[in-house]
This record gives sequence, structure tokens and C-alpha cells, in this order.
Amino acid sequence: MPSLWKRIVFSFASILCIGSVALLVVALCTERWITGTILCQTGVDLVNASNPELAQFTGEIYFGLFQGGKTRKCGLGSRRSKIFIFPKLVRKINGGLHMIVIFFIFIAIGFAVVSLAFCIYNARKVPYQSMKGPLGLYLWNLIAALFGSLGFACFIASMRHHRLTERVANFQENLFRLVVLEEHLGFSFWLCVASAVTHGANILVVASSKIHLPKIQTKKPEEPTVTGDDLLY
Repeated sequence: MPSLWKRIVFSFASILCIGSVALLVVALCTERWITGTILCQTGVDLVNASNPELAQFTGEIYFGLFQGGKTRKCGLGSRRSKIFIFPKLVRKINGGLHMIVIFFIFIAIGFAVVSLAFCIYNARKVPYQSMKGPLGLYLWNLIAALFGSLGFACFIASMRHHRLTERVANFQENLFRLVVLEEHLGFSFWLCVASAVTHGANILVVASSKIHLPKIQTKKPEEPTVTGDDLLY
């Protein structure tokens, strides 16, 4: 049976693993990996709009790994449409890199679950093999953090070097050309980053299990000593 301190440490590490899995799942399911503003350049050219009138042609766009939405303004009011990455749009963007991002995140979730299982095991039992103890937890957390980092790094590469937002915005736009004015990484992306940071913190938490707390020693009551004078009485 592990000591009280180790049970506390590994229980807290289990909570961090659960938090990491939750962050990655929410990042996959939400639609705010990228948010930005788009300008209907075709509408601007048709009416030769000046700076104050550009607001009438400026819309918004947001999307995640699977779907999103955009609001297009081309002089006829706002037109909202839904964006679905699969099955057609993924062929117009860098589909291989996009699939790698999703694949890396699923691997990170898998190793986070493995780390959770080992944290629970160490909180209940003292492992006889080193790979089932803190050494194994270092490895699983490191791999989960690595694949999570590779996932959001590949996404940044797709966004910066392959004009991801522009390709998504102009998908199935036959009459109008949309120009990306601003693009920002949304909260869904930062959830993935927070998951990798969580695994780094988890490694430090597991390392603290090696700390040996001083044991509280209770002072034994002194036994009365019987002397010769006591026997005379």
C-alpha cells in the first residue's frame, strides 16, 4: 500500500490526466480553432467602395477541425452559411496535413488515458516494475504532450503556409472572391495547447512523489523506575 503522500500525489495526477482528456475532446468538438474577418473583394470592386463603406462588405468566419460557419457581406446584406470540412472541403485544403492534426490529437488522447490508468494504479498499489511506476508515467505524459504539441504545430503550419482560412472562405464561391483581413487562433486551439501544458505539469507532480516527508514520531511515555528506596516503603 503506498503512503498517504503518494496517494495524494497520484490522485492529483489522475485529475490532471482527466482534465487533459477533457480539453482535447472539447478542442476537437468545438468550432473556434480559427476566427477572423473576411472582405468581399468582388463587391468592393463593383461599387468602388471607399474606406467608410468597407464595413458593408466585411463579414466573419470561424471554423474548427470538422465544421464552422461564415457570414458573407457582398452588398446585399448578410448571408450566413455553414462550413463542413468533410467530405468535400478537405480535398481543397491540404487534406493530408489536416488529417495529421486530427490523428495526432487522437494519439494524445490515447496516451493521456494510458497515463490516467497508471496514475490510478500507483495510487492504489506499489508497482513492482519500474515502467508501471513514476518512470512509466514520465514516459506516457511526455508522449501525450509531444503528440499534442505536434498537432497544434501542424495546424499552425497549415494556417500560415497553406492559406487555410482563405481556402475555406472561398470554397464553392463562384461569383465572389473573399479576402481574409484578419485571422486569429481561437479558444479551441488554445485548449489543445493547455492540454500539452497540463501533461508537463503532471510530470512535475509525479516527480514530487519522490519527496519523503518526515514521519511524525509520538513520544512514548516514560516508564516509572523503581529504586531501592521505593522498595523500603
